[in-house]
Amino acid sequence: MSLKHSDFHPPFAVQFKGHALAAWLLKKLGWGLSFEGLPARQGVFIMYPHTSNWDFVMLLLMKWATGIQASFWGKDSLFKVPVFGRWLRYLGGVPVRRTSAQGMVGDAVAMFEQAKKDDQYFWVALAPEGTRKKIPGWRSGFYRTTCGAQVPLGLVKLDYRLKTIRITDFISLTGDEVQDFERLAGVYDAVTGKNPRSASPIRLLGAEVSRAETIN
Repeated sequence: MSLKHSDFHPPFAVQFKGHALAAWLLKKLGWGLSFEGLPARQGVFIMYPHTSNWDFVMLLLMKWATGIQASFWGKDSLFKVPVFGRWLRYLGGVPVRRTSAQGMVGDAVAMFEQAKKDDQYFWVALAPEGTRKKIPGWRSGFYRTTCGAQVPLGLVKLDYRLKTIRITDFISLTGDEVQDFERLAGVYDAVTGKNPRSASPIRLLGAEVSRAETIN
C-alpha cells in the first residue's frame, strides 16, 4: 500500500518572514532548507531523528531562517540555569517535568482548544524520542496531543547525510496507531541523524517501559 507523505499542499495561508543572515549561514554551512509555510494556525511539529546536541543548533538556525514561531517543552532543570533558562523562555520554551506525564497532554489540548476559539496562532514543537539516546520507541505525548487537539502534524526532517532540513510534510492523524506509525515510518525512511545508531525505532513505547528509563 502506498501512503502519501502529506495531506496538505501549498500554497499555504500561514506565512513568515525569516532572517536573511540565518538563511545565509545555513547555506554557508552547506545545508539546504525547504519550507513553504504552514497549513493552519494551530498544529504540532515533531523532529526526527534526535541523536545529538547539534540538533538544537541546526533547528534554531532553521527557526530564524524561516521565521517560524513555535513553543516547545523543555527539561525543567534547564530553565533553572541562570541566563540560559531565561533565554529558553524567550525562544518559546515551556518547562516540564519529564518523569511525570500526568496532566501534560490534557493541558496542551486545552491550550489548542483556546487558541482555536480565539483564532490565535499556536504551534508547539515536541520531540517524540525525548532524548538523544536510543530507546525502544517513541513517547506517546505528541501523538495523544495531536489526536486530542485535532490539528495537523508537521514532520520536520533533519538529515545530516544529505545536509537538509525539510518542513514540507503535514498529515492528519487518524487515531489508528498502526496505520499512523506506518505512515510516519514511510515519511522518515532513510532520514539520517548525526549519530545514526542512536535513532530510536518509529513505534510507540510499550506500557512496560517506564518514563524514567527513557531520560538521559
